[in-house]
Amino acid sequence: MICLKVVTLFSLLMLAAAPPGRVWAQQRQPPILQDPQDVPLWTGRAPGALGDTDLDKPSLTIYMPPNTNGPMTAVIIAPGGGYGRLSMNLEGRAPANYFNAMGVAAFVLRYRLGPRYHHPIELGDAQRAIRMVRARAAEWRIAPDRIGIMGFSAGGHLASTASTHFDSGDAKASDPIDRASSRPDFAVLCYPVISMTEAWTHQGSKKNLLGDNPAPELARSLSSETQVTATTPPTFIYQTDADTTVPSENAVAYYLALRKAGVPAEIHIFRNGPHGTGLGMTNPALGEWPRLLTNWLRISGLIN
Repeated sequence: MICLKVVTLFSLLMLAAAPPGRVWAQQRQPPILQDPQDVPLWTGRAPGALGDTDLDKPSLTIYMPPNTNGPMTAVIIAPGGGYGRLSMNLEGRAPANYFNAMGVAAFVLRYRLGPRYHHPIELGDAQRAIRMVRARAAEWRIAPDRIGIMGFSAGGHLASTASTHFDSGDAKASDPIDRASSRPDFAVLCYPVISMTEAWTHQGSKKNLLGDNPAPELARSLSSETQVTATTPPTFIYQTDADTTVPSENAVAYYLALRKAGVPAEIHIFRNGPHGTGLGMTNPALGEWPRLLTNWLRISGLIN
């Protein structure tokens, strides 16, 4: 027993005397999932599925940073495409790689689309994605209270809808994923579709999501600027003033609703730039917005 105590004390002294880099190396865990991996949101057929093709099977593609020492911040990325297609590279893979460079785990969401699927299918897919990442947080070395959602264009509408329509989970559910909260801890909206009722509504997204003649009450309930409360998560918004496809009124209306509700928010509207710029890295001016996002994540305590 005496020898054991001496060895233990010696080990502690050696650890305390080791250079910081060596201590970190001893504590570092092997990286996980270094190649992108697709994970279905449901085992078997998804709720409301109309078939068994890839279009009927919502999923997440997991992108992990090189250093997966946890607990990591995570973000679920919803690409845009007017609720009729998905821009998986420009608005999925590229931002996932950018987040990985910051040490953030990224999950690109392949959600079901119109006109084959209408609300609430898309929202259900997004909520399931948030629940899944939170339920498997320990396995993926993720902080369960630092799970955000990012969306581009119509994906921005989906992200804002998930930010304003959520619940704490069903504690009695047989599926452990359904027991997890669907509330994102933060949101990033990029040239988002927001309203389903205003003159500046993106009509293509509205038709694909809600059909030809949606009830006015439904359209209003999915106009995110009318649904913000004090529990809506902190939000970063990127937009260009020259965007004529999804005008900046969408982003501004949501920002003002956040401000009125006392939700921490930051908005950046760049003068030039068309709709669908993604990270804008090929444009010297627009390429600044990801750096502004990085700074916002840092001051929000989401990254080091």
